[in-house]
Amino acid sequence: IVVWAIASGRMQLAFLLFLAAAISDGVDGFLAKRFGMKTELGAYLDPLADKILIVSIYVTLGITQVIPLWIVILVASRDFMIIGAIILSWLVDMPVAIKPHAISKLNTAAQIIYACLVLASNGYQFNAEPLLTLVMALVAILTSLSVVLYLAQWVCHMNSAEAGP
Repeated sequence: IVVWAIASGRMQLAFLLFLAAAISDGVDGFLAKRFGMKTELGAYLDPLADKILIVSIYVTLGITQVIPLWIVILVASRDFMIIGAIILSWLVDMPVAIKPHAISKLNTAAQIIYACLVLASNGYQFNAEPLLTLVMALVAILTSLSVVLYLAQWVCHMNSAEAGP
């Protein structure tokens, strides 16, 4: 629905729905941890759902020319690279367990904040510069650092698994 709202030019609705999704995701995570209701399936589905939402919003904002395409490509490429590395490690029978780094968590938060700022400033017609540029630069830096960390972790895993016992 958020993607449809953006594509339809209904930025206020897109902002409110995205904000509700972000808040409910945070509350869900808090409740799962607080009451010991974490599950293995949830541990896979939650970050996957987060990434699908974020990437689809960034792609839609890029296609509608609300944000620069380079930031869309950077954000989407990072996630495709991580998924591709995991699939490749499974295919060669060297599965890798990827744990989120602190940088990755900060990256996700920055991506969400940037999307919220973009949607709010477009939906409510206010000028959020230079804050938008600053947060976009933060997203770019954290996304790039995250790529480097995950790639280094994956290469290390693949080299150690190849060496064997």
